[in-house]
Amino acid sequence: MSMDCNTCNYYCNNDYMDKVQEELNKPMPWIGMYIAAASVVCCLSMAADLFSGLHCKRLWFPCKYFSLNAISLTLLAVTTKLPADLTNDMRGVNDKLAVITSIVLMAICMANFMTSLGSVDNYEMLVNLTALAILVITLTANVSIHIYMMRGFSVVDSIMAEEIVSVVLMLFLLGTLCSFSLMVPSAKRYLEAEYKQMEKIVSSKPIEWGDYTIDELRIVVKRYWVMSETGSLQFVLARASISVTASLVCSLLVLTLIEAHVRLHLIDNDPGWTYTNYAWSMNWILYTQCVGAAFGAVAPLFRWMFAAHFKLSALGEKRARDELYVETYWISRLVEWRESSLPLHIHSSKCRKLVHDAKGLLLNICIRTQILFVLASKVILLTSCKFGTSVLVCFYRLSHLSRAPNDMEGCCESRAGSELDFSRYVLLLEGEAELPKKVLNNLLNELDVLIETAEQQKPKNLIELLMKSRNFNGVKEFDSNQVPSLHSLEPPNCWSLPVVTLGSIAIALPNINPNRVKKLIRGIREGLSLVGLIEKTLNRVRDPKSIRNAADRVWVGIELYGQWENKTGNLKGTTGKEILQKLSDTAKKTVVDFMASTDDFLMQNPGNWPSKVTAANSMYRVSQTILLSHNDGDDQTNDALFERLCVIISEILAACLTNLVRVINSKCHKNVVKERQECTSQAAILLGETLEVLEILQHRDLPGLRSENAADIDEWRAFMENGNEDSPIRKSDEERVCIEMEGFVVDGL
Repeated sequence: MSMDCNTCNYYCNNDYMDKVQEELNKPMPWIGMYIAAASVVCCLSMAADLFSGLHCKRLWFPCKYFSLNAISLTLLAVTTKLPADLTNDMRGVNDKLAVITSIVLMAICMANFMTSLGSVDNYEMLVNLTALAILVITLTANVSIHIYMMRGFSVVDSIMAEEIVSVVLMLFLLGTLCSFSLMVPSAKRYLEAEYKQMEKIVSSKPIEWGDYTIDELRIVVKRYWVMSETGSLQFVLARASISVTASLVCSLLVLTLIEAHVRLHLIDNDPGWTYTNYAWSMNWILYTQCVGAAFGAVAPLFRWMFAAHFKLSALGEKRARDELYVETYWISRLVEWRESSLPLHIHSSKCRKLVHDAKGLLLNICIRTQILFVLASKVILLTSCKFGTSVLVCFYRLSHLSRAPNDMEGCCESRAGSELDFSRYVLLLEGEAELPKKVLNNLLNELDVLIETAEQQKPKNLIELLMKSRNFNGVKEFDSNQVPSLHSLEPPNCWSLPVVTLGSIAIALPNINPNRVKKLIRGIREGLSLVGLIEKTLNRVRDPKSIRNAADRVWVGIELYGQWENKTGNLKGTTGKEILQKLSDTAKKTVVDFMASTDDFLMQNPGNWPSKVTAANSMYRVSQTILLSHNDGDDQTNDALFERLCVIISEILAACLTNLVRVINSKCHKNVVKERQECTSQAAILLGETLEVLEILQHRDLPGLRSENAADIDEWRAFMENGNEDSPIRKSDEERVCIEMEGFVVDGL
């Protein structure tokens, strides 16, 4: 019993409890650094979006790195740990400021990723908004409890006003996000319908295979670029009136934070900076979150100015009263819910009617609240426009006094120099003003820069290889019908398999200058990247996977080991004819052994052959075809044979690359809304990289194949072997001039 009393006295001893508390407080500074690290990540993400927008001159700052998703919500939950901590001791100046800064940073982050609602689907938006609402409400509840429990103490009273203002503004921003979320689905449907209608106009005169100019192709890409960029919901949300309200709230939050910093440092005479358990890490939290709030406030302010400029360009002589109306897409979602039937199965008709009436009453309140919210936002926007007009008039008068006459002449020449008008391809919501010309020009300039940058990465070795050919005869020359088949059925071909097979023969020839071999390999490498893109985009069904796998297998051997199937290094021979015969014999043995060893019914179909056997069959046929020319008396030196192989490879690649126009077009025609901007960017990059390739191919007459068959090498072979290669499909110069003039006239309307 005495031991129990001693133990009890020991545990109740104040020194022991102090030691326990001291041990518990030791990791708190490191937890504070964890909060600071999360704040740094938020700051860097917002800064990345800021600099990306400034670099691309997208002053609506689309959310690319910092958006509403699970990662950002988790980071925000960590950064707001201070105001959510009810045991936090806020006696020091920095302790109090850190709490306010955390709330302000949370709200500013919400204002930043507001436009990201346009880049997610409806379900994902609902889930993320629900998670954000839970986080905001929990934070609000914790701050409110802390204020209520600590009322009357100077620790809380000194910052109570700023805390209350910050929490109220944060809740208001949550309401703004909810208002946006109600508008997004309707805006998506509206823009999608407008996009499809505009696409019908754009595609009414398509660029056919082999019937195009580089300028025509560039114009098509520009049209789709304008449609995809202006139809982006992030862009739409950034110029909406409610985004101005969010920017105004963000400005008020920044002013609240500045006022708190100034006031507390002036009135608080306590020399201590921090007294919390977070110790020295509290200063890191405060500084990083202040920097994050500063970076985060820039994008909403620019969106405010952008939306005001967007509206100001269309006001003109209109009265402000004419602008105060609510478009249907703001409330159509709520109206649909109000008029829809109940999802619940209620047997009692009275209860069902009561619930239906209650639902209608609630949704009517929501509709009126939404209307009031939108109208208030429009009043703020119109007020900003009126103030902006006065500022612009003053700026114009000041700049007009210092502007030289030459500057005015330059502006006139710039306007006169624009031959095409792409404003007709701008997608706008109901009641929206026309896109300012400066914004449209920035979009087009961004595309030009993208194409020019891609042009610097053009495939130089491929271009040099393509210059070796003048026609497409290599498509029928790499394989001959006179070569006996090893199987009753021949596997189909793909563009890349004969290219890599011919390449493996070329590098196996003895006494060839190594520099010529390296150039060929680099040219084939650059060509295969484009060939693979064409096969993936246009010929997904016709080419069995085993054929493409065979080509990949051969190419790996060439690129990494400089050999075909690790066998050409062991071949002995001094002439090209000897090398070809040995390659043919080796490949034939592989195919014959495979057919003798398998009884599988499926393997009797060449489309199911292993890639090794398919590659061997291709090598057998190609090498035998080249040997036939030797047997016909066309003996060649190794250098001459190497050059001939390069020409055939060049002609096969050239025939395949004639499909680049269709690939660029297909990337512009994207039905998935999420992928349109990315695919249009890829089309622009592909256009820039292949401009010189397209110019080379543009001057060659193409066989009269149908465009849907031009992506299949077997269709090319069949057409050319029938003797129809001399029937070009290219229009005459007179017809082309008429088409170009007609296109310019249509675009100029």
